[in-house]
Amino acid sequence: MSESASPYVIDVSGLRKSYNAQMVVQNMALHVRKGQICGFLGPNGSGKTTTIRMLCGLLSPDAGFGTVLGFDLIRDSREIKRRVGYMTQRFGLYEDLSIRENLDFIARLFELPNRRRAVDHALERLHLGERQHQLAGALSGGWKQRLSLAACMIHEPELLLLDEPTAGVDPSARREFWNEIHDLAESGITVLVSTHYMDEAQRCHELVYIANGLILAQGTEESIVAQSGLVVYALQGKGIKEQLTFLQNTPGILSVTPFGSAYHVATKDEVALKEALAKLMHNEQVSMERIAANLEDVFINFVGNFSTNAKVSA
Repeated sequence: MSESASPYVIDVSGLRKSYNAQMVVQNMALHVRKGQICGFLGPNGSGKTTTIRMLCGLLSPDAGFGTVLGFDLIRDSREIKRRVGYMTQRFGLYEDLSIRENLDFIARLFELPNRRRAVDHALERLHLGERQHQLAGALSGGWKQRLSLAACMIHEPELLLLDEPTAGVDPSARREFWNEIHDLAESGITVLVSTHYMDEAQRCHELVYIANGLILAQGTEESIVAQSGLVVYALQGKGIKEQLTFLQNTPGILSVTPFGSAYHVATKDEVALKEALAKLMHNEQVSMERIAANLEDVFINFVGNFSTNAKVSA
């Protein structure tokens, strides 16, 4: 292990990466403790995948420093690769090989001394034993996801880096996957997972939200919502849709966003919001009430900070 005495499994600062003069990650700082599940959120193109690849040693940062699992991010990238499990966005195993054959191939890559025992353990851990001779290409999305997790766990990593692992997977398979992630965290494995799903974000111990390569928020769900300072009203009823243009063009209103049959109107200027809502009070078919801001309200407004006008989100 490294000489570092950092209490963090991931402890990096100032990470930067650009492609063709386009800055993708800007002064990224991440600090994740052992056994924590850290949710990595942000819109497409925000720099999540690039950051994950730098952390696991697949990309060299243009600038920055720190440690992963106590190893120097730059100098010890080979050691980091051997101790990290990385699950990519897309299924990356061989579809013309069986589950067992894929796992055996990964075990060979890591030069595990007892491949058969390692494969058997991976099959058992992810409940793949009954399907071990099935071709990977014939698996459903949920089972491919389970196989991918087994593959990145076969060498007993201390850190998992999961890049949108549940994209395109049905809700039941996502729930089972997250139960597995929490079991792994309870055993001491640290997890950094990128996701677009708010229900998954709420299952993380800590959250990091980035846009344009910059961290906009970091902390627990409760602290991020509290620090946002958002005031949110829920509006619903007949005729409310006709008022959206008026609301979104009102100074001080940050967003007007559909949530089921209602619309969430968010602001940091409650006086301005109340004045705007007062003009709708004559419509007795429209109901409105102040509600607590939720994580999705906050993240919608993080994205909105890069625009000069409030938007009605799709």
